[in-house]
Amino acid sequence: MKKYDIIIILFILLISFFSYLIYQNQVSNNPLRAEIYHYSELVETVPLDQGIDRIFSVKENENVIFHLFINGNICFEESDCPDKLCIKTGKISKPGQFAACLPNGLLLKIVSADYNNRDVDIIVGN
Repeated sequence: MKKYDIIIILFILLISFFSYLIYQNQVSNNPLRAEIYHYSELVETVPLDQGIDRIFSVKENENVIFHLFINGNICFEESDCPDKLCIKTGKISKPGQFAACLPNGLLLKIVSADYNNRDVDIIVGN
């Protein structure tokens, strides 16, 4: 490697780091919400900034239990699916993170509260 190669690599890493910091700063200022989809249909919206601890399910499948934590994390608490991968996903709290229980057709994703895009992200068939 030449001297200029190292300088270029460091410059790219520096730009990437500062871009990440700016993005995180802008996203952290926006309130977040969790959206729960059942077979690609939005069935529940849960604000994550209320500071409450809540265990709940959706009427479309009451065998799947969600847990909203005081700090704004949310996760699948219980499910009747065979592999329990949705539970093993753990807590999610950042925009863009998601967890899915495909056997039950449920998708849990975190979005910014000012997110208004209603385009389909995923289609889960019966």
